[in-house]
Amino acid sequence: MSTVSEIAQQLKDVDQYIRCVYAFNATGKTRLSVAYKDITKAENNNNHAGVYYNAYSEDLFDWDNDEDNSNENIKLDIKRSSLNKKLYSLLTEESVREELSVFNPIYKFRFNPSEDPEIYIESITFFLESDETSSIKISSGETRIFIWCFFLALFKIEGWADEQDAHFFIDDPVSSLDDNNIFHTADTIVKLVEDNFNTDRKIILTTHHIGLFSVLYDRFNYGEKSKRYEPNSAFFMLKKQGKELELRQFKKEVFLYHLHLLQVLDEAKNSQLYTYHFVLLRQILENIVSFLGKSQIKFVLEEIKVDKPEEAINILNSMSHKKVFVPQFKEMNEKEMEVFNEIFEKLLIKYNFRF
Repeated sequence: MSTVSEIAQQLKDVDQYIRCVYAFNATGKTRLSVAYKDITKAENNNNHAGVYYNAYSEDLFDWDNDEDNSNENIKLDIKRSSLNKKLYSLLTEESVREELSVFNPIYKFRFNPSEDPEIYIESITFFLESDETSSIKISSGETRIFIWCFFLALFKIEGWADEQDAHFFIDDPVSSLDDNNIFHTADTIVKLVEDNFNTDRKIILTTHHIGLFSVLYDRFNYGEKSKRYEPNSAFFMLKKQGKELELRQFKKEVFLYHLHLLQVLDEAKNSQLYTYHFVLLRQILENIVSFLGKSQIKFVLEEIKVDKPEEAINILNSMSHKKVFVPQFKEMNEKEMEVFNEIFEKLLIKYNFRF
C-alpha cells in the first residue's frame, strides 16, 4: 500500500509509453495527476514538464446565463489563468471544430475576444446554424465534450506542448457522456496516441469509466495496430483501502467489472468495511436485477433469502444515496456490517460467483 505521491512515482517509472489507469470515482485520480505534476516539476527546475487535462482544466470554464437580461447573451466564460496569455492567441476556432467534428455537434460556436490584450479569448458563444444571433446553452455532456476538444486543440499548439513535451496527463475526460460519445472519446485518445507515437512524449490516462478503459485496452492489445502498441502500453487498477492506495498492473487477464466489485468487497469484508462499500454492493445487485430482467433490488434480496429484505433495502438506500465517495471514510457500525455481510454472503451462495 502506498501514498498518492508514491503511486505517482510508480506510474512515472513505468517503461511503457502509454499508461492507462482505472479507478472508482474519488479514489484519488485528480490528486494523482497533481502529484505527478509536482514530481515532474521538481525534476525540471520547478517548470512544467508536461500538459494536463483534469478537473482543474474544466474549472477554467464557467457558464454565464445572463439572467439579468432574460438569457439574451448566454456564454461560456473562460477564467483567467496562465493559459490565457500563453495559448489562446494561437488557438483558432477551426482547430477546435476539427477536434469536435468526430462528435457531430448540432451547435456552432464562436470565440469572443477580450479587450485585455493579455487575455485574448474571453468567452465562447454557442448558437444553432439556423439562428446565429441567438445564443444557447449546451448540455453538461456537450460542454464536457467541447472543453475536451478545446484542450485537444491546445495540445497541438507549438510553443506549449513542445516546451512541456514529457507527457500528456488526461484525467477522466468522459463523465456525463453517453455510450456513443464514450467511443468517440476513445477515438480521439487513440488518435492522440498515434500522433505522438514517434515522440518521447508519454500518454497517461486515468478514468472511472470501465467502458472507456475496456475499449482502450482492446484497441492497444488486440486491435489492428496492437503489434505496435501492445508492447508500449501498460494498464493498471488503482485501488483504495482506507487511506492507502495500491497500483496493480493488468497483464492478459480478462477484466469483468462485476467480478472486480466482488473481489473489492471480499477484501474489504476481511479487513475493514466503510459505508461507501454499500454503493459497490448496490451496483452488483443492480447488475443482477438487470440481467434477470427485473426492476427492483428487493427481488434479488428475496431470491437470496435475506431475513429482513425491507430493512436491508432501507439501509442500502440510506448508505448508497449519500455522498459517500469522499476522502473521509466512515467505518460501518455493527448493524450496517451485519446487513452488509448477510447480503454479500448469501449473494455468493445463491449465484455461485467465483473470483
